[in-house]
Amino acid sequence: MTKIAIIDDVPMNVALVKALVMQLPDIEPACFTNPLLALAWCLAHDPDLVIVDYMMPEMSGADFVSRFRSRYPNTPVLMVTANHEMAVRYKVLELGATDFLNKPINSTELLARARNMLALRHSHQRLVEEVRLATARITAQERETIFCLAKAVECRDPETGSHILRMAHYSQQIARMLGYSADDQDMLLRAAPMHDVGKVGIPDHILLKPGMLTPEEYEIMKTHAQVGYNILHLNSSPILQLAAEIARTHHERYDGSGYPRGLAGEDIQIWGRIVAVADVFDALTADRPYRQAWGVERAADFVRNGSGTRFDPACVEAFFADFAEILDIRARFRDEDSPDARIPA
Repeated sequence: MTKIAIIDDVPMNVALVKALVMQLPDIEPACFTNPLLALAWCLAHDPDLVIVDYMMPEMSGADFVSRFRSRYPNTPVLMVTANHEMAVRYKVLELGATDFLNKPINSTELLARARNMLALRHSHQRLVEEVRLATARITAQERETIFCLAKAVECRDPETGSHILRMAHYSQQIARMLGYSADDQDMLLRAAPMHDVGKVGIPDHILLKPGMLTPEEYEIMKTHAQVGYNILHLNSSPILQLAAEIARTHHERYDGSGYPRGLAGEDIQIWGRIVAVADVFDALTADRPYRQAWGVERAADFVRNGSGTRFDPACVEAFFADFAEILDIRARFRDEDSPDARIPA
């Protein structure tokens, strides 16, 4: 149904306009003689068309339009007035009225204007929906691209298994416990898998070495943080911009002893501080060419002991705030070669 709000302090005028608009198809009128009650209803229901009188007690039509427009900038508003002064019309148009109708009301003119405004409203709604669907398709494609690139990095280092899935969900959980919005949590979930994309620039004989790295090799390995940033930061996508900062900051340490820039404390972007906790915990609890996986308790103790030095204390506290959920994530995204691995939904 098409909702039309009719506001006039004279009941006879309200009845007349209602009778006319009911000639249009699928109309659900909401009629008011009190503009304050009408405004409250309109702000709560977002009508498809507002027909409002200019001269009313308690609140003028101009004030009504101004306050209504603060919530709904695109809804058509038809102002009915007996005032023919151009200055008045200019003022109300500036406040957001879509069009005017002179008193006494001409039924043909009112129906024509109402019909045109509703057609405009419905066209706008269709456009908004088309934009929403197109944006959703682009976002889905962007996410697929990000995940595929992260998996490409992971394939160069097969022992990491489902590391990118676990650490991304750990990161999301930490953000949730820190009180970040659902949108921020989702952005982090999508961007975190790109944290090690810079490893595409590391030679295989270092990246895949089945043993501890030499000091010289370790220096080369450390460059992956800046390489990852260089790969990602020129893209205009908000997710890839966030991923670029995560790539560059997730090896920084809270006490300033990390790399690549030796940042400390809150100079390290919060998303990098979050991912640092998630990444280290998952790395410790997974097998690597140079060591076996640690047990969960040992890895948890390492994270706790690193609070304030390696890690942001607030992020560590958030990580353990619902540790049962962390363990559930770990079980949900087992490495692919695990006998009870499961494909994530």
